[in-house]
Amino acid sequence: MKLALALNIVSPSVGGVLIRGEKGTAKSTAARALAALLPEMTVVAGCRFSCDPDDPARLCPECRERLASGQPLPRGQVPTRLADLPVGATEDRVVGSLDLETAIRDGKRRFEPGVLARANRGILYVDEVNLLDDHIVDALLDAAAMGVNTVEREGVSFTHPARFVLVGTMNPEEGELRPQLLDRFGLCVEVTGITDPGERVEVVKRLMAFEADPEAFMAAHAAEEKALGEKLAAARERVARVTVDDAELTAIARLSIALGVDGHRADLVMMRTAKALAALDDREVVIRDDLRRAAGLALPHRMRRKPFEAVGVDPEIVTSILGNAA
Repeated sequence: MKLALALNIVSPSVGGVLIRGEKGTAKSTAARALAALLPEMTVVAGCRFSCDPDDPARLCPECRERLASGQPLPRGQVPTRLADLPVGATEDRVVGSLDLETAIRDGKRRFEPGVLARANRGILYVDEVNLLDDHIVDALLDAAAMGVNTVEREGVSFTHPARFVLVGTMNPEEGELRPQLLDRFGLCVEVTGITDPGERVEVVKRLMAFEADPEAFMAAHAAEEKALGEKLAAARERVARVTVDDAELTAIARLSIALGVDGHRADLVMMRTAKALAALDDREVVIRDDLRRAAGLALPHRMRRKPFEAVGVDPEIVTSILGNAA
């Protein structure tokens, strides 16, 4: 789970992660802790969409208008945001809403931002994603894939950037996602409760220490947290230089075919995940071990399976395609 979250920070193009697991396994805790590892963002001060002043191609309409009129874009620093999506959220709450009365009366678009606007350039966390209406999940996944959110009502439309890391959690006991929606999550991991008594005791002790003195607890782990944040930042800068040769790309394609994975999204996600793994390991070349680890994260939820059949990749097929060598 932690590795899948880290890989999405290193390379947001991986496409997010779906965390499946029984209740009480710290799925939400891990997802919400992610934002603390990320550095502050440079934004256009006062922008409702946290636009990047150094990326003119991805400015919102309001920042583009200011730039076109010759006004400078003021700069500011803000923490990387984690936007929460409530289970009962309406479509307008998610994508935003247009004031049609103002548009008709004054001929101007008036847009009220939704959760997707707040999540831009940050993390969008969706707890119990399997309990959301399918059309809302579709809107989330479309925005995550395209990097923009478009709202259209009665011929009036508004488009703004919506690039974010999508993190969803779910308990399979409460219902499954449709296969079409599962496929849209880049990675998927299964989380189970710890069965070692000593480790379970350590969980309780850490919670007791935090509740007794939160500031002291966080201070005790601050150095480790800072080191991890710096490692992720370095890997994020390095990932653009990571290369994948044709032999590894061919191995990815053969593995997808052998496992009966539909479409080409699995190949793309495996490639991006392998590059992120290499960058996280301080390398600039993808090796076979990267592909093996990427397969376990990117393929299980895309494979055809019968109801109640366990999610997983046949290790014998992986070994026959990728071999044992690095």
